[in-house]
Amino acid sequence: MDAGLKRAVAAGLALTVLLFMVTASASTAGSATDPLITRSYLEGAFAEALRSEIAGSLNTSTEGVSSRIDDIRLKYIGYNFAPGFTQIELAEGSMVTLSEGGSFILLSGSASLDVTNGEVINVSTGSEVASGSQLTQYQRYFCAENSTIRVTANSDVSARVDGYYLFGSYSASASSLPFRDTPEGAWFFAAISFVYKNGLFTGTSATTFAPNSQMTRAMFVTVLHRLDELSPSDASATFSDANNPSLYYYNAVAWANANDIVTGYADGTFRPDNNVTREQMATIMYRYASYKGRDLSTPGAVFDTFPDITQISGYAAHAMRWASSWEIIRGSSGKLLPQNTATRAEVAQIIYNYCQNIEG
Repeated sequence: MDAGLKRAVAAGLALTVLLFMVTASASTAGSATDPLITRSYLEGAFAEALRSEIAGSLNTSTEGVSSRIDDIRLKYIGYNFAPGFTQIELAEGSMVTLSEGGSFILLSGSASLDVTNGEVINVSTGSEVASGSQLTQYQRYFCAENSTIRVTANSDVSARVDGYYLFGSYSASASSLPFRDTPEGAWFFAAISFVYKNGLFTGTSATTFAPNSQMTRAMFVTVLHRLDELSPSDASATFSDANNPSLYYYNAVAWANANDIVTGYADGTFRPDNNVTREQMATIMYRYASYKGRDLSTPGAVFDTFPDITQISGYAAHAMRWASSWEIIRGSSGKLLPQNTATRAEVAQIIYNYCQNIEG
């Protein structure tokens, strides 16, 4: 083979290597010092490197996808799933909730749509849909990521749904709640019913609870203060960013600080607007249980079964062991996820678990 043809062949094969994202070192075939790539190299070192890279990429992707699937599964316990567009019938006044990835197409009748979280797109027009909109027949309404919608039938309705959906009734019966985004059958319904009816949580409006909204540190301490029946405290809030008596959480933070339930940060701040993390919740709940004289033992070895316990901060390790032992804080996707934040629905479940398992 002459030198020119050899260079051309080498260039073509080198381009193939680049397209497959495998980089050859300077000491291997195909490098600048040895531009000739042999068939044995392609079937040997090249193929092995390619297989290794693909396997690594797939493992990384699979782990992320698996975690996402688990999160979705846990989030939508109680929901129906339509693998394709499934026809449903709604009587006048009845409702259906759809979550991220779900779609709704009105076939007959009249219905309105409330966006309880996130964004909804009218795929037929390419526009975002405002909460309270009347639906147009034969147009497709799609829930974007982390979105939830509630469709109310203003008359008898025929429709098609795709994805996760949940029928619900929002009557004022004893078993129901006034919140349009908290349907019976949702995984969080019992917990939200408990915390609402016991005055521990209020809605974000007269008709919404916002179960997927994040919980801040100030909100969490306020809930615990209500759980303790708003016990008075003569102490003043000592934190530089929580010392204004006009703040809604002022008394709760002062009470929690006076009883060593919260200690704040080393710089003297409480950071009330920071989203509370799972390990912070466990620590605060543990200190609250201590304040109330409750059982602080850690029965069983469930804590040691979680693969991410090394990610727990030192100050929170024992509290997380206690909280998981009593199933106050449970795993998600098989992990404790100590650094993750929590939604209002998740905090309601944690408070409910505490009251059931510790307070009895």
